[in-house]
Amino acid sequence: MITFEDVKNNEAVNTYIRKADATLKEIGFTEHSFAHVGIVAENAGYIMETLGYSEREVELTKIAAYLHDIGNIVNRIDHSQSGAVMAFRILDRLNMPPEEIADIVSAIGNHDEGTGKPVSPMAAALILADKSDVRRSRVRNNDATAFDIHDRVNYSVKKAELKINENHTLIKLKLSVDTRYGSVMDYFEIFMNRMVLCRQAAERLGLQFKLMINEQQLV
Repeated sequence: MITFEDVKNNEAVNTYIRKADATLKEIGFTEHSFAHVGIVAENAGYIMETLGYSEREVELTKIAAYLHDIGNIVNRIDHSQSGAVMAFRILDRLNMPPEEIADIVSAIGNHDEGTGKPVSPMAAALILADKSDVRRSRVRNNDATAFDIHDRVNYSVKKAELKINENHTLIKLKLSVDTRYGSVMDYFEIFMNRMVLCRQAAERLGLQFKLMINEQQLV
Protein backbone atom coordinates (compact mmCIF):
# COMPACT_ATOMS: atom_id res chain seq x y z
CA MET A 1 0.00 0.00 0.00
CA ILE A 2 1.14 3.53 -0.75
CA THR A 3 1.65 5.41 2.50
CA PHE A 4 1.71 9.05 3.49
CA GLU A 5 5.45 8.75 4.04
CA ASP A 6 5.90 7.35 0.52
CA VAL A 7 4.17 10.42 -0.94
CA LYS A 8 5.90 12.82 1.42
CA ASN A 9 9.30 11.49 0.36
CA ASN A 10 8.53 11.38 -3.36
CA GLU A 11 10.95 13.63 -5.25
CA ALA A 12 8.49 14.53 -8.00
CA VAL A 13 5.74 15.44 -5.52
CA ASN A 14 8.05 17.69 -3.55
CA THR A 15 9.27 19.35 -6.73
CA TYR A 16 5.69 20.18 -7.69
CA ILE A 17 4.94 21.57 -4.23
CA ARG A 18 8.07 23.70 -4.28
CA LYS A 19 7.47 24.98 -7.83
CA ALA A 20 3.77 25.66 -7.18
CA ASP A 21 4.67 27.75 -4.15
CA ALA A 22 7.26 29.66 -6.18
CA THR A 23 4.58 30.43 -8.76
CA LEU A 24 2.27 31.80 -6.08
CA LYS A 25 5.09 33.85 -4.61
CA GLU A 26 5.55 35.57 -7.97
CA ILE A 27 1.93 36.74 -7.96
CA GLY A 28 1.95 37.85 -4.33
CA PHE A 29 0.22 34.97 -2.55
CA THR A 30 0.99 33.79 0.96
CA GLU A 31 3.04 30.64 1.65
CA HIS A 32 1.64 27.42 0.18
CA SER A 33 4.72 25.23 0.55
CA PHE A 34 5.75 22.40 2.89
CA ALA A 35 4.69 24.19 6.06
CA HIS A 36 1.16 24.65 4.72
CA VAL A 37 0.65 21.15 3.31
CA GLY A 38 2.23 19.65 6.44
CA ILE A 39 -0.15 21.50 8.76
CA VAL A 40 -3.13 20.66 6.56
CA ALA A 41 -2.17 16.97 6.50
CA GLU A 42 -1.76 16.90 10.28
CA ASN A 43 -5.10 18.60 10.95
CA ALA A 44 -7.03 16.62 8.34
CA GLY A 45 -5.64 13.40 9.80
CA TYR A 46 -6.55 14.58 13.30
CA ILE A 47 -10.16 15.19 12.24
CA MET A 48 -10.56 11.77 10.65
CA GLU A 49 -8.81 9.91 13.48
CA THR A 50 -10.76 11.72 16.20
CA LEU A 51 -14.07 10.89 14.51
CA GLY A 52 -13.20 7.20 14.39
CA TYR A 53 -12.40 6.65 10.72
CA SER A 54 -10.13 3.73 9.88
CA GLU A 55 -6.36 3.94 9.90
CA ARG A 56 -6.32 3.63 6.10
CA GLU A 57 -8.89 6.41 5.68
CA VAL A 58 -6.75 8.64 7.89
CA GLU A 59 -3.69 7.79 5.80
CA LEU A 60 -5.44 8.54 2.51
CA THR A 61 -6.76 11.83 3.86
CA LYS A 62 -3.24 12.90 4.79
CA ILE A 63 -2.06 11.99 1.29
CA ALA A 64 -4.83 14.12 -0.23
CA ALA A 65 -3.88 16.99 2.06
CA TYR A 66 -0.21 16.80 1.13
CA LEU A 67 -1.06 16.90 -2.58
CA HIS A 68 -3.98 19.32 -2.47
CA ASP A 69 -2.22 22.47 -3.74
CA ILE A 70 0.08 21.11 -6.47
CA GLY A 71 -2.30 22.45 -9.11
CA ASN A 72 -1.07 25.96 -8.36
CA ILE A 73 1.85 25.15 -10.63
CA VAL A 74 -0.61 25.28 -13.54
CA ASN A 75 -2.59 28.35 -12.46
CA ARG A 76 -4.21 29.64 -9.30
CA ILE A 77 -7.57 29.62 -11.08
CA ASP A 78 -9.14 26.15 -10.87
CA HIS A 79 -6.05 24.87 -9.07
CA SER A 80 -8.08 22.25 -7.24
CA GLN A 81 -9.13 20.60 -10.50
CA SER A 82 -5.65 20.86 -11.99
CA GLY A 83 -4.21 19.40 -8.80
CA ALA A 84 -6.68 16.52 -8.86
CA VAL A 85 -5.59 15.55 -12.38
CA MET A 86 -1.92 15.80 -11.40
CA ALA A 87 -2.54 13.71 -8.28
CA PHE A 88 -4.28 11.05 -10.36
CA ARG A 89 -1.25 10.66 -12.60
CA ILE A 90 1.19 10.56 -9.69
CA LEU A 91 -0.78 7.99 -7.69
CA ASP A 92 -1.61 5.87 -10.73
CA ARG A 93 2.09 5.62 -11.56
CA LEU A 94 2.70 4.52 -7.96
CA ASN A 95 0.17 1.72 -8.53
CA MET A 96 -2.29 2.88 -5.89
CA PRO A 97 -5.64 1.06 -6.24
CA PRO A 98 -8.18 2.97 -8.36
CA GLU A 99 -10.73 3.13 -5.54
CA GLU A 100 -8.24 4.92 -3.30
CA ILE A 101 -7.11 7.22 -6.09
CA ALA A 102 -10.73 8.13 -6.81
CA ASP A 103 -11.34 9.18 -3.20
CA ILE A 104 -8.19 11.31 -3.07
CA VAL A 105 -8.78 12.96 -6.45
CA SER A 106 -12.37 13.79 -5.50
CA ALA A 107 -11.26 15.39 -2.22
CA ILE A 108 -8.56 17.48 -3.90
CA GLY A 109 -10.90 18.57 -6.68
CA ASN A 110 -13.44 19.80 -4.13
CA HIS A 111 -11.29 21.62 -1.57
CA ASP A 112 -11.54 25.16 -2.99
CA GLU A 113 -14.33 27.51 -1.93
CA GLY A 114 -14.96 28.63 -5.50
CA THR A 115 -16.37 25.33 -6.76
CA GLY A 116 -15.76 22.74 -4.05
CA LYS A 117 -18.24 20.80 -1.96
CA PRO A 118 -17.69 18.37 0.94
CA VAL A 119 -18.56 15.36 -1.20
CA SER A 120 -17.05 12.86 1.26
CA PRO A 121 -15.68 12.75 4.80
CA MET A 122 -12.17 12.99 3.33
CA ALA A 123 -13.10 16.09 1.34
CA ALA A 124 -14.75 17.63 4.40
CA ALA A 125 -11.69 17.05 6.57
CA LEU A 126 -9.43 18.52 3.88
CA ILE A 127 -11.62 21.63 3.58
CA LEU A 128 -11.62 22.27 7.32
CA ALA A 129 -7.87 21.69 7.68
CA ASP A 130 -7.00 23.86 4.67
CA LYS A 131 -9.22 26.83 5.52
CA SER A 132 -8.07 26.89 9.14
CA ASP A 133 -4.38 27.39 8.31
CA VAL A 134 -4.19 31.11 9.02
CA ARG A 135 -0.92 32.26 10.61
CA ARG A 136 1.69 34.99 10.67
CA SER A 137 4.42 32.82 9.19
CA ARG A 138 2.51 32.50 5.90
CA VAL A 139 3.17 36.18 5.13
CA ARG A 140 6.15 36.71 2.80
CA ASN A 141 6.12 40.51 2.79
CA ASN A 142 8.55 41.93 5.36
CA ASP A 143 7.21 45.48 5.05
CA ALA A 144 4.08 45.86 7.17
CA THR A 145 3.30 49.20 5.53
CA ALA A 146 2.88 47.42 2.19
CA PHE A 147 0.59 44.61 3.43
CA ASP A 148 -2.48 43.79 1.35
CA ILE A 149 -5.60 42.46 3.08
CA HIS A 150 -4.43 38.83 2.92
CA ASP A 151 -1.11 39.80 4.50
CA ARG A 152 -2.87 41.79 7.22
CA VAL A 153 -5.25 38.99 8.11
CA ASN A 154 -2.60 36.27 8.23
CA TYR A 155 -0.08 38.45 10.04
CA SER A 156 -2.65 39.43 12.65
CA VAL A 157 -3.30 35.82 13.69
CA LYS A 158 -1.03 35.04 16.62
CA LYS A 159 -2.50 31.59 17.22
CA ALA A 160 -4.99 29.30 15.48
CA GLU A 161 -6.45 26.12 16.95
CA LEU A 162 -8.81 23.62 15.32
CA LYS A 163 -10.40 21.33 17.89
CA ILE A 164 -13.22 18.80 18.09
CA ASN A 165 -15.06 18.63 21.41
CA GLU A 166 -15.14 15.49 23.56
CA ASN A 167 -18.68 14.59 22.52
CA HIS A 168 -17.75 14.83 18.82
CA THR A 169 -20.59 17.23 18.12
CA LEU A 170 -18.63 20.43 17.48
CA ILE A 171 -15.51 21.56 15.65
CA LYS A 172 -14.17 24.94 16.63
CA LEU A 173 -11.65 27.22 14.90
CA LYS A 174 -10.26 29.47 17.61
CA LEU A 175 -8.13 32.46 16.55
CA SER A 176 -6.13 34.88 18.62
CA VAL A 177 -5.93 38.07 16.56
CA ASP A 178 -3.74 41.14 17.04
CA THR A 179 -6.07 43.87 15.79
CA ARG A 180 -3.18 46.28 15.29
CA TYR A 181 -2.51 44.53 11.99
CA GLY A 182 -5.91 43.28 10.86
CA SER A 183 -9.51 43.68 11.95
CA VAL A 184 -12.21 41.09 12.39
CA MET A 185 -13.99 42.72 9.45
CA ASP A 186 -10.86 42.19 7.32
CA TYR A 187 -11.05 38.50 8.16
CA PHE A 188 -14.67 38.21 7.11
CA GLU A 189 -14.11 40.23 3.94
CA ILE A 190 -11.80 37.62 2.50
CA PHE A 191 -12.82 34.49 4.40
CA MET A 192 -16.62 34.53 4.52
CA ASN A 193 -16.97 32.07 1.63
CA ARG A 194 -14.39 29.84 3.27
CA MET A 195 -16.27 29.84 6.55
CA VAL A 196 -19.51 28.91 4.78
CA LEU A 197 -17.70 25.98 3.17
CA CYS A 198 -16.27 25.01 6.57
CA ARG A 199 -19.78 24.95 8.02
CA GLN A 200 -20.92 22.68 5.18
CA ALA A 201 -17.86 20.45 5.71
CA ALA A 202 -18.53 20.18 9.43
CA GLU A 203 -22.14 19.21 8.74
CA ARG A 204 -20.94 16.50 6.35
CA LEU A 205 -19.01 15.05 9.28
CA GLY A 206 -21.98 15.32 11.64
CA LEU A 207 -20.54 18.34 13.46
CA GLN A 208 -21.40 21.96 14.11
CA PHE A 209 -18.81 24.54 13.08
CA LYS A 210 -17.95 27.49 15.30
CA LEU A 211 -15.49 30.33 14.71
CA MET A 212 -14.07 32.12 17.75
CA ILE A 213 -11.96 35.26 17.40
CA ASN A 214 -10.46 36.68 20.60
CA GLU A 215 -12.88 34.58 22.67
CA GLN A 216 -15.94 35.93 20.83
CA GLN A 217 -18.10 33.52 18.86
CA LEU A 218 -18.71 34.89 15.37
CA VAL A 219 -20.06 31.85 13.50
